[in-house]
Amino acid sequence: MAAPEFQRKICKFCNAYRHGGILLKWLSQALEKELGIELIHRQNRRFTLTAAGEYFYAHSKGILEQTEELIRGVRRLGTDQELHLRIGYPRSYSGLELHQAVFEFSGLYPEVSISIVNGTHEELYELLRQEKVDVILNDQRRAFSETYVNKELIQCVCCAEVSVHSSLGKREFVTMEELRRLPCILISSKEQQSEEQEYYQNTLDFGGSYLFAENLEEGRLLVASNRGFLPVEQAGTLPAERPSIRRLPIYKDGKPFLRNYCMFWKKDRSNYYMEEFAEILHWLLEKSIGRMSGGNCGCN
Repeated sequence: MAAPEFQRKICKFCNAYRHGGILLKWLSQALEKELGIELIHRQNRRFTLTAAGEYFYAHSKGILEQTEELIRGVRRLGTDQELHLRIGYPRSYSGLELHQAVFEFSGLYPEVSISIVNGTHEELYELLRQEKVDVILNDQRRAFSETYVNKELIQCVCCAEVSVHSSLGKREFVTMEELRRLPCILISSKEQQSEEQEYYQNTLDFGGSYLFAENLEEGRLLVASNRGFLPVEQAGTLPAERPSIRRLPIYKDGKPFLRNYCMFWKKDRSNYYMEEFAEILHWLLEKSIGRMSGGNCGCN
């Protein structure tokens, strides 16, 4: 008997055994004839698997499950027009878990090419809306939209990076009121500076004056020169503090100031790659919470 035909009989036998009935009797007889051994012990209308039948069923079931998984994978590759995942993340984000998530995902799905872009909150939202990226990591600034999958990842402490020469440099934490006396350094493109300032000033209530940097490196140089403070969210494991900079948790109304970080993607474009990447990043961030609660915290 040809291998494909024999495989079909195995598949039908396994399915028939799950449900029983006349089909099982017919299929088992056909297989017993092919194999030359008894698979089922029949007694009137009752039946039980022989030792050989138990072995055959258990191992055939495993082989068929592997075959089904292989078929699903082949179909997945064959139906995807382009195996490409485009990820966006904030300019001001420096959590190590994003890098680790990209590494883990690439190991699991080497067939998928990844491209990454950063931007301000509104730039990322616009890229997602125009379908120029597939999924974004972003802070939550508005009510969740029904148009998107809004996967909440972590509620994180907001910190202020200040110079060790600052009057706040020896503190263990800092209040929102104290920060209003210092210029706030925001990471933003020139086009989005007014949008970022409006949000931090009127929504988050940071107040004070504002300076802008194109990237985190430039922003931290401004901090090191004691020009102001840099707000950073502890969404995961942050890089170690530099010798010239202190990272202090921000308190508001006597409580740590918290922000929400989420993954967003369009519902009508959702696929397993987006979902899997979001799950990997979520898992890594959950692990980071465990480390931080054990005392290994990015804010001093």
